[in-house]
Amino acid sequence: MEVIAFVGPPGSGKSHRASLVADQYGCDLIIDDGLIIQEGKILAGSSAKRADTRVGAVKRAIFLDPAHRAEALAAVRRARPRRILILGTSEDMIVRITDALDLPRPETVVRIEDVASPAQIRLARRKRRLEGKHVVPAPTFEVKKTFSGYMVDPLRFLLRRREGDPVPVEKSVVRPTFSSLGHFYIADTVLSAIAARAAEAVPGIARVLRAVVESGEEGVQVELDVALRFGFPVWAPLRQAQEAVKAQLEYMTALNVVSVNVHARRVQVD
Repeated sequence: MEVIAFVGPPGSGKSHRASLVADQYGCDLIIDDGLIIQEGKILAGSSAKRADTRVGAVKRAIFLDPAHRAEALAAVRRARPRRILILGTSEDMIVRITDALDLPRPETVVRIEDVASPAQIRLARRKRRLEGKHVVPAPTFEVKKTFSGYMVDPLRFLLRRREGDPVPVEKSVVRPTFSSLGHFYIADTVLSAIAARAAEAVPGIARVLRAVVESGEEGVQVELDVALRFGFPVWAPLRQAQEAVKAQLEYMTALNVVSVNVHARRVQVD
């Protein structure tokens, strides 16, 4: 197993260029900000970008928490990578990560200046400073499981290889909890009201009798009891209500909807 270090100051664009560097050096696993990522899938870890403070973010990024470290270590062993790309702000930070995960020390060090121009680095740092946005080198559908309730935007581009055809790559742009640009909170009662309104807009749903939304780390689970309108088929309105509730909640709140269960409790005759 070989380790490649990718080093650069905070906000210089390392995560944005992680896929490019991993491809150039033949790395089949990426470790970035506390996450273990393989082929665009988050295998394990808890992102430093979800920490409440910058100090907490650093601790998470270097796997100081025993449970976090054990989860990441198990994921690396299961993946059995040939070469790992580890992102960090310094060589010392990357050495601390390799020591925490029982990995060999880096054999090669790639610096952000090797793959990005000074103008590109300045632009990346300016956007971090003004907008507080970070990139996670994984697709949005993967990242939403970890960043439920965060504004997650997809970033799609073509990865141009030295040999062969370009490969489409998707990353995600998020704003971490410790960003100083403010916070927002959504009460469960508001989520229940959104879910009920979305369901009642479906033809065949007469009204929502009960709406319960439970929030968890990976997202929200929705339970709805509904009254069906007489003369409509049973299954089609229930499926449409599931889809409508999921779409509306994710669109309006940026939350990851884990499940929507819709139960028909009665038939209403108008």
